[in-house]
Amino acid sequence: MDNRDIGRYELSAYCAVLAKEFEWANKLNSMARQASAERAWSAISRFYDNCKKKVSGKKGYPRFKKEQTHGSVEYKTSGWKLSVDRRYITFSDGFEAGTFKMWGTRDLHFYQFKQIKRIHVVRRADGHYVQFCVDQERLEKRSPTLKTVGIDVGLNHFYTDSDGNTVANPRHLRKSEKSLKRLSRRMSKTKKGSKNRAKFRNKLARKHLKVSRQRKDFVCKAARCVVKSNDLVAYEDLKVRNMVRNRHLAKSISDAAWTQFRSWVEYFAKVFGVVTVAVPPHYTSQNCSNCGKVVKKTLSTRTHTCPHCGHTQDRDHNAARNILEKALRTAGHVGTNASGETDQYLGEETPSSKSTHRKRKPGK
Repeated sequence: MDNRDIGRYELSAYCAVLAKEFEWANKLNSMARQASAERAWSAISRFYDNCKKKVSGKKGYPRFKKEQTHGSVEYKTSGWKLSVDRRYITFSDGFEAGTFKMWGTRDLHFYQFKQIKRIHVVRRADGHYVQFCVDQERLEKRSPTLKTVGIDVGLNHFYTDSDGNTVANPRHLRKSEKSLKRLSRRMSKTKKGSKNRAKFRNKLARKHLKVSRQRKDFVCKAARCVVKSNDLVAYEDLKVRNMVRNRHLAKSISDAAWTQFRSWVEYFAKVFGVVTVAVPPHYTSQNCSNCGKVVKKTLSTRTHTCPHCGHTQDRDHNAARNILEKALRTAGHVGTNASGETDQYLGEETPSSKSTHRKRKPGK
């Protein structure tokens, strides 16, 4: 806001200045300070890129973190050390946090010490976690299935494929909404700053965290199953940001986690070497998959009935067939991820688009 010409190198150099001004910054490991500057520059550069691309709506102006969210720190190659049995981690910066025992399902003996490039310590509602960023190429073999599939995501069913198979929408938030509202009401009746309020705030945060983990676990497993079962996966290139502006459907759309599902589909496609194609969503629900004629219908119309050819089919099944047909016409040109290569960024918890993938291994 005050220095518009400052770049990433100036931010990195400014870390040393902050270390002299603030005692707590001086206690922090120097590489941890640099990692914080890198995250800040990532937010700034993303804002500049959105401005250059003239992205509609908010451009993602960098915001200061709230006091409650200051619960993470990232170390590179110094400031921490693993024990010989790799069950304990020791932090050696000025804060003298000490040694902690790690609980997790990942076996760190599988990786060499030099493969661990950095770690990220994050605080959740149910405890503290350490995530390991490992330099490891992940490519898994699979036998070709010679199958192609088109997927139409929805609210009645999580998705319907071009073969007519459906997966039920779990609606994790809707199922937990009653208990979430009850905890929220009880917290609102407590006195601000009291221990009782902090207790209920933690209970509410734990409940939200559970819902988030349930949603992520479901979409991850569903995406892996879809990718392993097909050689080409087609889906709609939906603008979910615009769709959630509908105040009647915003909560249900957010609960369905379509964007997260697409990210995991693209990630597993790189791992297994499967082609993914994102097709434009125009007229996928309106066109008849049998004759190609346009059949206008509202959202409440769940059955597709073509007056031209007499074809009758479920609305989502019809859309999934249209999606697959579009993908087969445009494969190799639009949104294609062939042989594990893509130019799309998959989010903070999936590897980069380079041939060498980095994984984060959580441990509590």
